Amino acid sequence: MSAGGGTKAIVAALSANAGIAVAKFAGFLVTGSSSMLAESVHSLADTANQGLLLLGKKSAQRRATREHPFGFGRERYFYSFVVALLLFTLGAAFALYEGIHKILEPEPLEAPLVAVIILVVAVCLEGYSFLTAIGESRKIKGDYSWWRFIRQAKEPELPVVLLEDTGALAGLVFALLGVGLSVLTGDPVFDGIGTVAIGLLLGIIAVILIVEMKSLLIGEGATETDLDTIVGELTGGEVERVIHIRTQYLGPDELLVAAKLALVPGLDTARIAAAIDAAEVRVRAKVPVASLIYLEPDLDRERG
Repeated sequence: MSAGGGTKAIVAALSANAGIAVAKFAGFLVTGSSSMLAESVHSLADTANQGLLLLGKKSAQRRATREHPFGFGRERYFYSFVVALLLFTLGAAFALYEGIHKILEPEPLEAPLVAVIILVVAVCLEGYSFLTAIGESRKIKGDYSWWRFIRQAKEPELPVVLLEDTGALAGLVFALLGVGLSVLTGDPVFDGIGTVAIGLLLGIIAVILIVEMKSLLIGEGATETDLDTIVGELTGGEVERVIHIRTQYLGPDELLVAAKLALVPGLDTARIAAAIDAAEVRVRAKVPVASLIYLEPDLDRERG
């Protein structure tokens, strides 16, 4: 699975969420709906999150320094992890608090039609953002299922935007149900129940993102498919076997490969260097993201 793209999806989500947040806050002030307030905070948090994702992409482009010789590619993982934490604290925790409060102390809704109109418009805007993220993701998803893409993607922004938009659309449905049932039954407690459902949904999504971003931040190796390809390309010519190999993503677009190779016995220094160079060329041709390759010739002690 290759890395690339994602900025278009982030910008689309940022634009949609900023407009939606303003509209939802206005709707809350008019209606007093807790679902609208929870969705307002959710959209505000999402807007801040997209800004952090863009900041992470920008920060990751800095040149390597003596203190950070492998560059700053992992900043994208760090900011995506912060986004997941914000989604949990600002989104899920606030919605749960507000929902429980409204269930215990229900208040009648005012001008519910305004809330419904705003929520329907928000569904359209979130749908645009979601479709943009889907289109960008398909460029790099390949044959993976959507769940496997989210679990194995090395570029963090697209999984974050996809899950955020999915949660946003589902949250809007819960908000519509909460407001609608409150109007139909005359019982505002349904608005609080809808708010709690939004909080639980955001909590689940946030936990998934926290787990995935933590894994990337700590350091993940090449996928099984890419690792098999790398080992296959290293072997050949005067390289008899890969004795030992380690890989790690230094950022979404930079894979570190370190390996010990068993070469044909009796090679002189020039032929060893040529064999190593040829192996590097073969790997980069098949796995372009493998930009940093360190190969060490060694004795094949298993051969005895």
